[in-house]
Amino acid sequence: MKIHAEALLFDNDGTLVSSLESVRRCWTRWAAEFGITAEDFGRVELHGRTAVAIAADLLPADVVPAAVARIEELEVEDVANGGAVLLPGTRDLLDLLPADRWAVVTSATRRLAEARLAHADILPKTLVVAEDVTRGKPDPEPYLLAARQLGVDPARCVVFEDAPAGLRAGRAAGMITVALATTHQAQELDADLVVSDLSALSALVSDGGVEISARG
Repeated sequence: MKIHAEALLFDNDGTLVSSLESVRRCWTRWAAEFGITAEDFGRVELHGRTAVAIAADLLPADVVPAAVARIEELEVEDVANGGAVLLPGTRDLLDLLPADRWAVVTSATRRLAEARLAHADILPKTLVVAEDVTRGKPDPEPYLLAARQLGVDPARCVVFEDAPAGLRAGRAAGMITVALATTHQAQELDADLVVSDLSALSALVSDGGVEISARG
């Protein structure tokens, strides 16, 4: 399968870098600090959603701001403890792309996103974070904003995601979706193309855009 696009839009955690162990460590500690039972915590989808949305599912509204500030603090502190490890294929693919042809679109706060990206030596020219939108994934707003900032028609964008919420956002934005089976089983991912990770893809850059192909 070959996909032709003018811009590539990447989720960060679970797509470009692995933060899964950090997320587990930090959110488990956070839940204990705020008295959230394992049963209540287990019923909430974590990956691919904003901290505000997660906290709002679990805590009274008046506690949410403090809870969000606390999880950001825990996760930023944990970056140095292996909280952002480059996933296979990330460096090779990003090094091929002109700066104005790609963006990172994450549900993380700007402080956390920049900490993880800097730790992995990823420096996107365009970065969309939780504070930039009023509705996070699975709403299409984050991906539509990234397309607007790059000046590209959404239909000419490809979204790379590991989480069902992010894939729903990409589809709702009218974009081509590529799912990476890094944090979910392939059968859980609804996308135009499903691969193991970015190392399963090759890219050819030309004046007309970027052609993405599955290897082998």
